[in-house]
Amino acid sequence: MDRQGNAPPDDVPLVLAREGHHGPVIHATNRAARLMGINIGARVVDMRAICPELQVEYADLAGDRAALDRLVLWVRRWCPWSVRDGEDGLILDTTGSDHLMGGETAMLVEMETQLSRFGLTARLAVAPTWGAAWALARFGPVRSVCGPDEATWKLGALPVTALRLEAETILLLRRLGLKTIGAVMDVPRLSLTRRFVKAALASNPLMRLDQALGKIAEPVASVDAKPRIRVQTQLPEPILDPTSYLPALCEELCEQLAQTGQGCRSLHLVVYKTDGDVSWVDVATSASSRDPNHLLGLFRDKVEKINPGFGFDLITLAAGGVEPLQLVQNHLDGGSDDTLHLSRLVDRLSAKFGARAVSRPVLRESHIPERSEDRIAALAGIAQAVIERPKERPIRLFDHPEEVRVLYAVPEGPPAQFIWRRQTYRVARYAGPERIAPEWWKDRPGTRLRDYFKVEDQTGRRIWLYREGLHEDGRGGDPRWFVHGCFA
Repeated sequence: MDRQGNAPPDDVPLVLAREGHHGPVIHATNRAARLMGINIGARVVDMRAICPELQVEYADLAGDRAALDRLVLWVRRWCPWSVRDGEDGLILDTTGSDHLMGGETAMLVEMETQLSRFGLTARLAVAPTWGAAWALARFGPVRSVCGPDEATWKLGALPVTALRLEAETILLLRRLGLKTIGAVMDVPRLSLTRRFVKAALASNPLMRLDQALGKIAEPVASVDAKPRIRVQTQLPEPILDPTSYLPALCEELCEQLAQTGQGCRSLHLVVYKTDGDVSWVDVATSASSRDPNHLLGLFRDKVEKINPGFGFDLITLAAGGVEPLQLVQNHLDGGSDDTLHLSRLVDRLSAKFGARAVSRPVLRESHIPERSEDRIAALAGIAQAVIERPKERPIRLFDHPEEVRVLYAVPEGPPAQFIWRRQTYRVARYAGPERIAPEWWKDRPGTRLRDYFKVEDQTGRRIWLYREGLHEDGRGGDPRWFVHGCFA
């Protein structure tokens, strides 16, 4: 479009230019310009000599990049992983997603249709590797589907430019008579290895060819994937005990966490043995932390479990469960909160006795007292909704209610006297009742309701007991009484 927003006719050659080392160069072309022989990367001055009627507009590189970054997230409708590929492409990992849209061909048609609604012309390809998809999308047909066993012959007819090589390498290959990828495949591998053994990835045709054919892995790193925080120590000679290197590793790891304003919930220590085997130790924390002394203490008595074999020469320490962590001043005198000491105590006990030996209570959505609370490992992190706990519950709740023998009961009230654990209690005061009905969606038919009372005996002891059932409720005989807990 021109500056007034009007699109030029399709038969008018139009290019977008950007600043180069020796003046403006061609950044993008329309179809008419390509038919006139205008090449991307050439100087605008040279191309005007070929095509005097060439129209030139300057490209908005920052705006194009921002729009492409938005498209990276928009194309997640077809797959969970996507990433920007250069300045004009997208890479999508559609493994396991194409069958949801009727197959790979139908998926490409859907992509082309949706992108055309934005006014975008797309060249699409599905291939088993990043390199093959890049080559077929730019130098193959408009829509191309390449199976796992078809990459060799489908890539063979494409020019060497499809290998994502630098201009100097492409020029060298053409001078050697290697104009297609198939011609590069026919050359003995040893000859090309000797020539490009010290070349970088973008200048090494063998490595690019292996990437396209799937011999070298090139996974898609999604824009949502956070960088892994990891440190390592390369040892001059094999050792049998990594203890002396752990303090420095914890210090370096915590420095990286502090630079990003994060903490970790677990650590993964790996030692690489000289015989090719590995051993590892995992530790976890109940709360996010980046205190090197605290994290180092979690490995106490844990390193002994590592089997050193004949020794190891590489140690790595990686942070897991990384999450934002802000420093908060809890007191004016600079002291720390008691919860911090509690979490560190939990970490030490869990590291010493095992994760299952230390537990913590969590609330459940139930009105039945024994079901409203559960216990999980103290190091387990769960996300639960906000549940309002009933007020004035006893500090100690028995795992199983204990039945009592009533000597005298007050009508519609608690027993005036009852025997519990071979002792007779006389009720001096009481409060209640609090009626709790059965959970019909979980309890068996015939389950009786409960009336809870808070009672205080003649010595001041406060007990929580309940009556199970009512007289003539049709769900059993006489009501039964149980003690369910004790107050402070």
